[in-house]
Amino acid sequence: MKDKSVIKKIFSLRETGVVAALIVLMVIFSFSTDIFFTGNNLLNITRQISITSLLAIAMTFVIITGGIDLSVGSVIAFSGIITASMMKDYNMPTAAAVLIGVLLGLLTGFVNGLFISYLNMPAFITTMGTMTILRGLGYIYTQGYPIYDLPTSFKIIGQGYIWIIPIPTIIFVVIAIIAFIILKKTVLGRHIYAIGGNADASALAGIKVKRIQLYVYMISGSVSGLAAVVQAARVGSGLPTIGEGFEMDAIAAAVIGGAAMSGGSGTILGTILGAMLLGVLSNGLSLLDVDSYIMTVISGCVVILAVLIDQIRTIMAKNAQIRKTKETLAQKNRCESKGDV
Repeated sequence: MKDKSVIKKIFSLRETGVVAALIVLMVIFSFSTDIFFTGNNLLNITRQISITSLLAIAMTFVIITGGIDLSVGSVIAFSGIITASMMKDYNMPTAAAVLIGVLLGLLTGFVNGLFISYLNMPAFITTMGTMTILRGLGYIYTQGYPIYDLPTSFKIIGQGYIWIIPIPTIIFVVIAIIAFIILKKTVLGRHIYAIGGNADASALAGIKVKRIQLYVYMISGSVSGLAAVVQAARVGSGLPTIGEGFEMDAIAAAVIGGAAMSGGSGTILGTILGAMLLGVLSNGLSLLDVDSYIMTVISGCVVILAVLIDQIRTIMAKNAQIRKTKETLAQKNRCESKGDV
């Protein structure tokens, strides 16, 4: 009986389906190409998903509160450009330039959070606005040209290794652990889930809803700023065109991993698994020489499928709650009837 309950608990986890899909994909690609299931390629996948994972972690915080942040892709471009420019044009030390890149992301998150939480502007519209503004500023600052010839001390952040592990992989794993601790082990994390479940009830319970929402967008912005630094270091330049569509990958990874667009649920583990699923799919299709345009179509289908799965989960959860409520009421009525007799 105990074994059955453990198995039932495992299959009830949202992450179980993602793990199963991930295993199936890996088996398929392992038989399709000899290159896929090699140590070098698997480590390469972890490097490839590092940016998506960082952005998806940032997005998870926002989605849990019932919000959305469409500006993360443009933060990748603008913060990367400014970071590169500080080193190339102003001879700024690498550490200081990296700090500025992260702080620009934090500032973007602060602006988003301020408008959304304290001025009650819709998150979709607000972050779409900052997305467009940052993208435009990036083109204005660079005139459409990349900023390259960056110092080796900077490029090692995106291209280097510690032992055999890529540094971007180490960075996203560390951030994932910190994010997990925040969401699962702190008061802030509990408040984030509470707000996503019911913001009005949370306010009545004494939770500073607006302040927590501001914090969440600041977390999203700062992690996106860090992702911008890693991405610029990885390609060795600041590019105004980079990051386009990254926000969709981040949303897809979070939703595939179990985050509900309606808010109130989501885990860092699920998000990382979602990012891994997307990374394995992209890597496997590349090894099979699938046309990049077809891969774009497939990515779009995955995003739609992720949202569809989220909607199905939401409907099923609501139906389960309705059935539970009906059963409770029916049981109460039977007890009252017996009492009358």
